[in-house]
Amino acid sequence: MSIKLYGIPNCDTVKKARSWLTTQGVEYAFHDFRKDGLTQAQLQGWLQQADWKVLLNTRGTTWRKLPDSDRVEPTAQKAQALMLAHPSLIKRPVVETGKALLISFDPAAWKIALDLL
Repeated sequence: MSIKLYGIPNCDTVKKARSWLTTQGVEYAFHDFRKDGLTQAQLQGWLQQADWKVLLNTRGTTWRKLPDSDRVEPTAQKAQALMLAHPSLIKRPVVETGKALLISFDPAAWKIALDLL
C-alpha cells in the first residue's frame, strides 16, 4: 500500500500522525503543503471524496487572519479557491491510502483504514 501524508511539518497533529505511522511500521511519503504546494487537481480529487466543510480548517490562525469577506458564508467554490491560495487552511493531516482519504488524525480510524488490526 502506497501512503502519502500531506501537511505542514511543524503542525503538532502532523507530528503525532507521522510518529504514529512510524511506530506502526507504516511507510509513507510526506508532502509539505508550504514547500511542495498543492495542485488544483489534487484538491479536486479530495473534494470528490470529502465534503469541503470537512476539509476546510476554520479553527486555525490562517482562517482567523482572512478578511471577514472571505470568512462570511463560504461556499464550496470560495472554499476551494481559499484552500488553493492558502494550503494551511486544509485540515491536517490529509492521507491518501489508495483506497481511502483520511482527514485529521484519528488513530482508531486509521488502524481500520490501514488494515492494522
